[in-house]
Amino acid sequence: MDLPAALRAHRLVAIVRGDDPDAALRTVLTLIEEGVVLVEVSLTGRDALDVIAQARAALGPDAPLGAGTVLTADDAHAVHRAGADFVVTPAVCEGVDAARDLRLPVLAGVLTPTEILAALRAGACAVKIFPAAQAGGPAYLRALKGPFPDVPFVPVGGVDAEAAAAYLDAGALAVGVGSPLVGTAADSAGGDGLDGLRSRARTFLDVVRAVGQDPA
Repeated sequence: MDLPAALRAHRLVAIVRGDDPDAALRTVLTLIEEGVVLVEVSLTGRDALDVIAQARAALGPDAPLGAGTVLTADDAHAVHRAGADFVVTPAVCEGVDAARDLRLPVLAGVLTPTEILAALRAGACAVKIFPAAQAGGPAYLRALKGPFPDVPFVPVGGVDAEAAAAYLDAGALAVGVGSPLVGTAADSAGGDGLDGLRSRARTFLDVVRAVGQDPA
C-alpha cells in the first residue's frame, strides 16, 4: 500500500476505538460506506484484533485498513496477521521498526523536531503530530513546516471539523480524527448511533473535499 499517496488523495483518517467490538465493526463499515476510505482500528479498543479481522473479511483484500496504537513488535505482527495493511503508532517505538520489517507502511506519532527526525530515520512514511491540539494546533504545524517543508504531517488529537480545515490549510497532508467523528457509535448502540456517525462523516468529507488533494 502507498500510504502517503492515499493520505494525499483522501486527507482524512478515521480512528475507531471502543468497548463494544460489534459496534466498533459497524462503525468501521459505516464509515467506509459513507466514503471515508482510510480507517484505523486502535488496539486500545476491546477485541480490536477481531474487529480488524472481521473488517478485513467484510471489505475484501484490496480496501485500506489500518491498526492504531501499535507499540511493540508483537502488536505489529498481530495486526499484520489480522489483516491490517498500514500501522499507526503514538510514538517512535518498537512497533515502527517491526512494521517496517513486515513491509507495512507506518504513520508514526511525534511531537518534537527530534522525534520527527527519529521517526523518518526509523522508516515512517508519514508522521502523526500527537497530541496536536495540546501542542499548539495549526500554529504549531506552521512552525514545524518551516524547518521540515517536505515532511508529510498528519495532526491527530482534538481535531474537529473546523480544526481539520485549519490544519489542511496550514499544510497538513491529512488529519486523523477520533471522537469528533466517531462519537459514541463505536462504544454502544446508544447516543446518536449510526445516523449521527453518517452525518458527521459527511461533514468531515465536505471539509476535506473543499480543501482538495495535496498538490505535492
